[in-house]
Amino acid sequence: MQAIQIVELGKPLQARDVPLPEPGPHEIRIKIEAAGICHSDAHYRAGTASVARLPITPGHEIAGRVDKLGADVTRLAVGDRVALHYLVTCGTCDYCGRGLEQFCRHGQMLGKHLDGGYAEYVVAPAHNAIAIAAEVSSPAAAIMMCSSSTAFHALRQARMQPGDRVAIFGAGGLGMSAVQLARACGAAEVFAVDIDRRKLGAAARYGAIPVDPADGAPDRQLRAATHGEGVEVALEFAGLPVTQQQATAALAVHGRVALAGISRQPFAVDSFATVINQEAEIIGVSDHLRSELVTLMDFARRGLLDLESVIADRLPLDADEINRRLDALAGFHGFTRSVIVA
Repeated sequence: MQAIQIVELGKPLQARDVPLPEPGPHEIRIKIEAAGICHSDAHYRAGTASVARLPITPGHEIAGRVDKLGADVTRLAVGDRVALHYLVTCGTCDYCGRGLEQFCRHGQMLGKHLDGGYAEYVVAPAHNAIAIAAEVSSPAAAIMMCSSSTAFHALRQARMQPGDRVAIFGAGGLGMSAVQLARACGAAEVFAVDIDRRKLGAAARYGAIPVDPADGAPDRQLRAATHGEGVEVALEFAGLPVTQQQATAALAVHGRVALAGISRQPFAVDSFATVINQEAEIIGVSDHLRSELVTLMDFARRGLLDLESVIADRLPLDADEINRRLDALAGFHGFTRSVIVA
């Protein structure tokens, strides 16, 4: 089968012929219909985030149809439409037992430790399969597995409550899901912060109040828009020290900032003014839980989460096309989400 792989760090992905994978016990093989292209994949290609081995097939946003069942798989059938939870966990360690599966002591990730979705087929544990609702397309289900789930987990980590004011820094794929989810969960106001006016326009169509840094420091704009108080919840998806600092500075008393954007660089915090004096919290966001994917699928089925318009373009399984999308993401020019479709 064909796969688009990272062969050498810092170099473009390459198209390669690889053996068709066979499912083992408790596993399934998926004929891939859609695979999302995530900013993390650009980090893996560049080597700024590590992969377990080379060559490896990236892609952790995967949806398709069950093609073959491994031994002892009984709850699924060939032809079932499923999306894949990308965290392959043991289910028995102390973290798994505490419901913190993203920290599984033996955990692996599709597209990082195990071959992922930039291919024609992929193998994964049957437990990782999430049934796709009839109302949801495969491309929408694929991006739900990462961008929407990370956004939802960030809102949960930040303990968003109905009536909270929410500021979202970075209005790309994660941010667009976050806008919709915050509104669905009862936010009083949702602000979207981005330097790209196209993204701000898209966020506004989902009901967000756009905040353009060209008009002044976002934290000051947010305080002005909230009568000097700030926001109860800030979500940072850009992974830039400047936006992490701005998100923290925008918090109200007892505000919570959830950091989900990947960055290795420190950011400055006025610990007295923005944290101590506000009793504010800075919270990390790592991946998501399988149970959250089930909730999101139900949101999409009920029309509370629209992912079709978040998908900027659909492209074939072609190395040149995929590399161009990764180049754009690496330069922070990617617009919402691109999806590889069969």
